[in-house]
Amino acid sequence: MTVLGAPPRRGRAVLAWLVIAVGFVLVGLVGSLLAGIGQRAERGSLDPDSAGPAGTRALVEILRANGVDVTVARSWEEALESLAGEPATLFLPDTPQLSDDAVAALAGAATTTVFGDPASRILRGYFDGAVPAGFATADLAPACDLPAALRADRVAVQGLFTAGGSATACYRDGDAYGLLVSGPHTAVDADGVFTNDALADAGNAALALGLLGSHERVIWYVASAGDSDLPVTDPTLGELTPPWVTPAVTLLVLAGIVAGIARGRRFGPLVTERLPVTVRARETDEGRGRLYASAHDAPHAAAQLRRGAVRRLAGLVGLGAADPPERVADAVAELLGGDRRVIRALLIDEIPRGDGELVELSDRLRGLESAVRARLYTPGERTRT
Repeated sequence: MTVLGAPPRRGRAVLAWLVIAVGFVLVGLVGSLLAGIGQRAERGSLDPDSAGPAGTRALVEILRANGVDVTVARSWEEALESLAGEPATLFLPDTPQLSDDAVAALAGAATTTVFGDPASRILRGYFDGAVPAGFATADLAPACDLPAALRADRVAVQGLFTAGGSATACYRDGDAYGLLVSGPHTAVDADGVFTNDALADAGNAALALGLLGSHERVIWYVASAGDSDLPVTDPTLGELTPPWVTPAVTLLVLAGIVAGIARGRRFGPLVTERLPVTVRARETDEGRGRLYASAHDAPHAAAQLRRGAVRRLAGLVGLGAADPPERVADAVAELLGGDRRVIRALLIDEIPRGDGELVELSDRLRGLESAVRARLYTPGERTRT
């Protein structure tokens, strides 16, 4: 009998799942690549390598184009080491993770220091008690004699500070100011002046160049949460956990292990038991038929129908169960006086491509058996002629 291969429908289903899997993999790779590119481009606020709106790559490139050597320091130790030697300007953003001593060490090693978005402790310590005082609503004029402010003229500064003691104040807005200078230290709202999206506003670029370009070197400190010298005072998870939790969890784990051993143990070798009921052959056939129907495997179902038909026809024409289907087909054709090619195609060669053709094949096989029985038996008798 001809060996039937896997149906095309199953192959198409497998191919479809493979295409879906490859699609998910490609989407994941593209998403990871785009996320990495976006992360490298955006980075953090005031980061000199960031091209995003809150980054400062544009200002750093302008400084370098004007002959200023900008060194990016991503740790306190690296910044302090870079400040040693030739005069340099230190750009120090708000650094809540550094202690007052760490900030003082950096500011003391720099020739001039520009504090970007300084917190209250920086304003109190370096600008005679100044404090943050809100935000400006319009471009501000210099209103002071600082050369950098005069060259920049009006700027679109945002954060404001109160004037503290002897500190020189510029860009007045009511009782607050957008720029404070006390000796070698300068306080300015860097988020409103230095960033990529604010640098082109009014005279922001000129003010940034005047504040940071006074020396040939700029050490740009990039703050990070891990770069801290402050003692860790937050309680650990063990300190927050009540004392009864650990024994309770241990007891539950032990109980689970004991329950698993009790449920999984075997009392001896497996033994075979007779079925309590006898399943009728008709029910078995119906169950297999439903499985074939749910699998949509018409060629396999056709092979089972042919196997039964060939076995029954072999008995009718006087052949044995070991005789090949070709011989049975020839004997049936000789008995009926039909075309051998048609009988062979019905019993061996034809492969149904769907449920409709399978039903048609079943009807033709039943009709062939009926024709053989009609030829072998006379009406009203059950003996063979």
